[in-house]
Amino acid sequence: FDAAGLLAELEAIAPKILPFAQPAWRLLDEVVKSGKRVLFEGAQGALLDVDHGTYPYVTSSNTVAGQAAAGSGLGPKGPGFVLGIVKAYTTRVGEGPFPTELFDEIGQHLGTVGKEFGVVTGRPRRCGWFDAVLVRQSVALNGIDGIALTKLDILDGLPKLKICVGYRLGDKTFDYLPAGLKAQSALEPIYEEMEGWSESTAGATSWKDLPANAVKYVRRVEELIGAPAAMVSTSPQRDDTIMVRDPFQD
Repeated sequence: FDAAGLLAELEAIAPKILPFAQPAWRLLDEVVKSGKRVLFEGAQGALLDVDHGTYPYVTSSNTVAGQAAAGSGLGPKGPGFVLGIVKAYTTRVGEGPFPTELFDEIGQHLGTVGKEFGVVTGRPRRCGWFDAVLVRQSVALNGIDGIALTKLDILDGLPKLKICVGYRLGDKTFDYLPAGLKAQSALEPIYEEMEGWSESTAGATSWKDLPANAVKYVRRVEELIGAPAAMVSTSPQRDDTIMVRDPFQD
């Protein structure tokens, strides 16, 4: 490194940055007490959490919703409505356990139509059926009040859909993800099968725009994960969303 060059760059940007330097906890406390709203956005999935994720295939920090309070200094009572983001199917980038991963043409369909490539690495994402066990576990870990179910339109045209409702390991069954890596890698998914739909859901903005089987799919997902769908996204476009509950409203 060029120490002198690096110092010169820092000195150049310091006057622009330092006016914003202040105790974050104090600012947040003042903002909340004044009645204003604060939005915390998490990056990376709940199961990449260093404590609660699929260790060792995790990131180096806490990614669960509780970290918003701990990391910011706002305190555990600070965050209000917790919105969980989850796809209508399951994906993963990189190594690690993935009980519902598909290696057939359906998996290829999900990856191709869903444009499943890692944002940072560009690696193709591994794709599989919706894993209600993992999502239910994530709902509990994060205190999720409602989910934003995305990419429902990617399931258009699939005659049959499967949802993972449990795992089998030898002669035992599990309704949660066991902690051991050896056990995780040997799990067999227990599926519940549903009828798909041939109609397009792309661009739907209300329940009446959806095929009956698509509505049934969303309702079954809600039942299995123990959280309602606050939003359902039906395309990459911002406005193509069924808004069930506005997370920004009391």
